Amino acid sequence: MDQKKMFIDGCWTEGSEGKSEPTINPANGQVLAYMTVGTKEDVHRAVAAARRSFYETREWRDLDSQSRSDKLLEIADAIEAEKEEFARLDSMDHGKPLREAECDVDDAIHCFRYYAGILKAPCGGSYEVNDGFGAMHSYTIHEPVGVCALITPWNYPLLMAVWKLAPALAAGNSVVFKPSSNCVLSCVKLFEIFEKLEMPKGSVNLVLGPGSVVGNEMAASTDVDMVTFTGSTQVGQSIMRAAAGNVKKVGLELGGKSPNVIFADADLEGAVEWAMVGIFFNQGEVCSAGSRIIIEESIKDAFVKRLAQRANAMTIGNPLDNPDMGPLVTEGHMNRVLSYIQKGIDEGATLVCGGERYTEGECASGYYVRPTIFNDCTSDMTIVREEIFGPVVTIQTFRTEQEAIDLANDTPYGLAGAVFTADGARALRVIREIRAGITWINCYNPTFNEAPWGGYKMSGIGRELGVHGLEEYQEVKQININLNPGTLGWYEH
Repeated sequence: MDQKKMFIDGCWTEGSEGKSEPTINPANGQVLAYMTVGTKEDVHRAVAAARRSFYETREWRDLDSQSRSDKLLEIADAIEAEKEEFARLDSMDHGKPLREAECDVDDAIHCFRYYAGILKAPCGGSYEVNDGFGAMHSYTIHEPVGVCALITPWNYPLLMAVWKLAPALAAGNSVVFKPSSNCVLSCVKLFEIFEKLEMPKGSVNLVLGPGSVVGNEMAASTDVDMVTFTGSTQVGQSIMRAAAGNVKKVGLELGGKSPNVIFADADLEGAVEWAMVGIFFNQGEVCSAGSRIIIEESIKDAFVKRLAQRANAMTIGNPLDNPDMGPLVTEGHMNRVLSYIQKGIDEGATLVCGGERYTEGECASGYYVRPTIFNDCTSDMTIVREEIFGPVVTIQTFRTEQEAIDLANDTPYGLAGAVFTADGARALRVIREIRAGITWINCYNPTFNEAPWGGYKMSGIGRELGVHGLEEYQEVKQININLNPGTLGWYEH
C-alpha cells in the first residue's frame, strides 16, 4: 500500500526512525494509506533547509513580486487541474460530504489567486516627524518574517493548509509545514505540485508526525522565526509556551463555543436553515460552529420542533455519495463526542433528537453520530461550556436583549457568533456587544478570502485571510533618514 513521505529540502524522504502509521477511512475503518512518522531530527532537518533557503540561497525571498505572484497563480491552476482528486482525497480522509470537499478545493484555489494579487498591492507608509533631530524623513516597509512553522488541523485538510501557505509564501517566507496526522493525503498531493512547479529548494518543507513530537519541536525551535497553529485551545497554549524560548512571532486560531442568538421577530424558517448550516455542516467539526442556540423564549418551542424535524430528516452515509452528513474523523473523536452527549443527559439537559452512534447498513463500521439537539440547557452544563466539535447543539432561552447578550458572552471563547432579527438597529446593537472576532447577521458561516478570520479571548491571537492574513507573515521595518546629515542641532542653545 502507498506510503506517504515527507518533503524536505526539495526531496521526498522517510522519517529518521523509518516508522509509519496508517491513515484510516472514517466511513468504514479501513486503511487508506500509510504515512511516514517524523521525529525531532526530521524537524531539525526541515528547519535547517528552510533557514538555508531564506538566509543563504534566498531564491524565493528575493524573487521579484511579479514572479512570485506568477508562481502562486501556477499553483492555483495546478490545483484546479486536479480539483476532483483533491476533493476525493479530503472526502475519504476526513469524512466530509464530497460536495463540501469540492467547495474547500474551490476556496483553496481562490486563496492562492487572492494572495497572488494582493502581494503586489501598496504597503508601508511615510510619516511626518518633528524636527528635534534636524530634517528627518521616516517611512516603513514590510519584510518577510523568515522561517515560518505552520501547523494545521484535520477538519479542513487542504483549505487550512492553503490559508497559511498562500500568505506565508506570498510574503516571501520559507516554510516548514505540518498537517494533522489524521488527514495528510491532500497535503502530500499539494507538495507534489510544489515539486512539479519547481519551488526553490528548501522554501517549502513538509513534515509528518504527531503534534506532541513534531509540532512541539517546531514551536520550540530557536531557528524558527514564527509559528502559527489552528486547533484546540489546549494545544495552542502549549505552543505559545514552547514559542517563548526565542520570543518568536505567534499566530493562533483556536477553539470556539459560538452563540447563535435568535429573536422572536426573525424569519423562523430562515433561522432554522442557517442554524442547520451553523452546527451540522462538516459534521459540526468546525471551530466556528454555532453550537449554542440562544433563542427568545416565546418562539423556542416552534423553533426546536422545526429544527428537530430537519435534523431527523438528514441523510447519513458514505461521504463520496454526498449525504447530508458523513462520519466523524476518527473512532476516538466519535467516542469523545458520544461521551459529551452522555454528559449532557447526565446533567439534566433534554435530548430532543439524535444522541447516538449511527450504524445502519454500510455505516456499521464507520464513525457516524446522528445530529443531536439538547433543549432546556443551562450555562453551567458541560455541553454548554466546552467545545464538543461534533454535530451537537444546545438550546437556551432569553426574555430580554441584555439577557441574550449576557448569555452569548458567558464563555471563555470568542471566535464567532450570529444574530437573527428583523430589527436592523437591534441587529447592529447586539452584534457589537458580542465579544467575538467573526460575526454574522441573519446568516451563519459564510467566509471570504478578502475578510480577516480570527477570535477574541481564548479563541486565539492574530488573523488569517485578507490583508491581515498577509501582514501576519510580515515584519514592519521603520527607516529614518536624516535629510541634512551635516547638522544635528540637539545640543545647540
